[in-house]
Amino acid sequence: MKPIAIFRHSSSEGPGYFATYLERKSLPWKLVALDSGEPVPRNARDFAGIAFMGGPMSVNDPLPWVDPTLEFIREAVRKDVPVIGHCLGGQLMSKALGGSVSVNPVKEIGWTEVRVADNALAREWFGDVEPFLSFQWHGETFTIPPGGTRIAASTHCVNQGFVIGRHLGLQCHIEMTPEMIRTWYTGGREEIDAARSPAVQKPEEMEVDIDVRIVNLHHVADRLYDKWTAGLSKS
Repeated sequence: MKPIAIFRHSSSEGPGYFATYLERKSLPWKLVALDSGEPVPRNARDFAGIAFMGGPMSVNDPLPWVDPTLEFIREAVRKDVPVIGHCLGGQLMSKALGGSVSVNPVKEIGWTEVRVADNALAREWFGDVEPFLSFQWHGETFTIPPGGTRIAASTHCVNQGFVIGRHLGLQCHIEMTPEMIRTWYTGGREEIDAARSPAVQKPEEMEVDIDVRIVNLHHVADRLYDKWTAGLSKS
């Protein structure tokens, strides 16, 4: 089977639980470390699926890899290679597919309740999942691109997830591990302290019941990843 390409945009925002899931399922994957200067691959059909992780930058920044990445996403969709995006990855997908990315009304940092949308496509992806706690770290948000369907929302960010065909864009971070959370809040203390938002938690709040919350989050991730990997390209 061809590998799944995992695009990393920041050294601290790697694949996390997504890689753990793939390895448990014996699904091969290949890291594309854009943060280390690796080029965007030329052919989406070299991969069974394509995943984009998070990052502290904006998709609207004039970074050298942004435009090639947007075109790569469009190519993958044209060639029916499944794409999944986490946070920045979901924003890249939205922009590539005709949506837009702009500042969210407030920052979301920490644990936030995400609600599953009341539509058939949301239930197809989430199954019997009810509102769940997911980890967040973003100040921008995407619109639902043309042809897409919103499948999740939160109080402070109406677009937490969308589906278009076999492609899944997420604003929330379902790939988190306790180690990732601690790395992020250690390196992001200034941003946390400067934030004036009802949706930003202090590090000690992020630590509350962290092990139980991570287990529950991974149950949700398993459901979404199961659905996404079922559509992986076999040719």
